[in-house]
Order: sequence, then structure tokens, then C-alpha cells
Amino acid sequence: MITLRPLRDSDAEDLAAACNDPLIQRFVPSLPAPYSLEHALWWIRDGAPTVAARGGQIWAIVDPADDRLLGSVATQPGTLGYWVAPWARGRGVATEATRQGTAWAFAHGYERLELTTHPENVISQRVALAAGFRSEGLRRAAEQSRGGGRHDMLVWSRLPSDPPGPTRRLFPDLPGGELTDGVVAVRPIGPADTDEMFALRNLPEVVKSNVPPVEMSRAEVEERCRLAPGGWLTGVSVDLGIWEAASGAFVGEIGLYYHEPPTGQAMIGYSALPAFRGKGYTTRAANLVAEWAFAQVGVMRLIAGTAPENIGSQRVLQKAGFVQEGYTRSRLPGPNGTRIDDILWARLPG
Repeated sequence: MITLRPLRDSDAEDLAAACNDPLIQRFVPSLPAPYSLEHALWWIRDGAPTVAARGGQIWAIVDPADDRLLGSVATQPGTLGYWVAPWARGRGVATEATRQGTAWAFAHGYERLELTTHPENVISQRVALAAGFRSEGLRRAAEQSRGGGRHDMLVWSRLPSDPPGPTRRLFPDLPGGELTDGVVAVRPIGPADTDEMFALRNLPEVVKSNVPPVEMSRAEVEERCRLAPGGWLTGVSVDLGIWEAASGAFVGEIGLYYHEPPTGQAMIGYSALPAFRGKGYTTRAANLVAEWAFAQVGVMRLIAGTAPENIGSQRVLQKAGFVQEGYTRSRLPGPNGTRIDDILWARLPG
């Protein structure tokens, strides 16, 4: 499918064209902008050989049929990185190149490989998982941003003793991209949902149920929507929107939080716009998410909490098959330094 070989002068035009791609410029901020033919030739003749002299390797990823440049994969002691040209995306090029680069590194004595991805670069995160890398968390302000400032990076690693990829994900993709019963549709939240999520998140009754119970700025909601796809892949949380299936109207949100994989216990939380309350939409969404969590994620116990006065939310859980199990005093932070009680509900498979 691909061949890895050293960069050549004949790659310079394609290298310059690829490195001027907006996506590569965005996620590789160290590249010059614009990236000229002279930059490409310097990298081929001087930059890449210098990396090799220091124990690393820079490969051109090429099509074995016509030898055209498709991208690049690089290893330096302890690290690996990759990019793919826009004309070669969607073909599994980065995943296969990462596997081959990883095999070379381990064969040459590397005891650990680490790669980093921008939190918004979901495509690169999927490559890391497909190539057998495991998420290790967030490195704060790890990389210089283009134009100034710094941004966080997600850290992934692989050891020679790790089993072959792909890495098992805590949360698989939804079948067909959504869950639906014909009345409601539940789909992943993304950047396009910022306006609806901002309006929902700052309703007084929704703010009251937040932990902690404070309003979110538009910038905070926007960031949450941008990072939600990456949080799904790294196992942080599943952030979903609820839509009316017939009209496509935004109903609300529902989330799954799997903080106890060893015990098989996960938690859901939800909220809906006033116009859609009392219609059974949230109950339907809770049912869809619960059934998916049991069947596809492997959850063995699903919990939820409600404030004692939140009768509407309690009815949602009762209708969705949850059973009240307990009453926890002063469980959650309330407004102005107060504490509030919480009623515990749980649903089991079947």
C-alpha cells in the first residue's frame, strides 16, 4: 500500500505543496508559512540528514506504483510524528506508515515511543489508536502556537511489549454515527453545536444542576464542543446532543462518563430545552444511551443523580428503567458555598 524511503530532491515540489496545506499548517505550527520550495530542499538536503545523524529517521511515504510523495513519518529518540498530504488522505496511509516507523524504532533499540496530537486533531488521534498507541493524558501548554502563545497536547505512547494494534477504545463509535428510535436521534456533539449548547447550558435551572453550579461563558462552551470528539476517543467522556428525529430540532444534551472501568460502573447526565420537556424525549435518549452502554461499551451498572426537588428528572429516570437506591446528604457543591443533597439511581443490564 505504501513504501517508506529517504526524501529526495524530486519530492521537493510535492513537499512544499503539502506543507502549505491549511490542515498541516494548523497542526504543525513549527513549519514556515508560506512553505517555499527552498524550505523543502533545505529539509531534504540538510534537516532530515541531521535527524538521521542524531539517531532518528525521516521517511518519505510514497505510492509504490508511481513513487509520488504521500506524506512523511519521522522518528527521533523516543518520539514519532507523521503527516499526510491532502491528496493521500482517507487511505490508511498514516496508520500504515506509523506502524512501519514504530517497527523500525523498536528494531533499532527504542524502548518507548511517544507521539503527541493536538486535542482537536481527531484524525491524528484515530491514527495513534489504530497503530496501537495508548492515551496517557494531557500535557499542558506543551507546544508553541502559530502567532504566539502555547497550547495543550495529548500524549500517546507505545512500548515494544504492547500487543499489536489497534488499541481498544473505552468508547466505540456509534453504529452509523447515531442512536435513534425514530422519535429522537442522539449524535456526538461538535463545534457546529456551540450556539445550541450555549443557550442550553446557561438556562438557570441547568446552571443549578451543573457541578459546580456556575454559568459557562461562550468561549468555555465553544471549547467544550471543539474538544468533545477528542474526549470520546481518549475515553474522557461521551458528549451527545439530542435531536428531534423528524424536524432535526435540537432538544438537549446527554453525556456518559465511565470513570470506573474496573468496576463496570458509569454515569449519565442530561438536560433539555424547556420547549421539549414533558414529551418523553429525554427518557428516550436515556434509554438509547443505556442500551448502547450495556451492549457496546461493556458497562455493567449505570448510575445517575437528581436533586431531591427535581421531580421531572426523577420521572425521566423511572421511565428509563432506573431504580432509586439511596439518598446522599451534602453530596454536591451548591451556590454560594452551600452543599446540596443527591438521590442516587441505578439501572442494570436487562
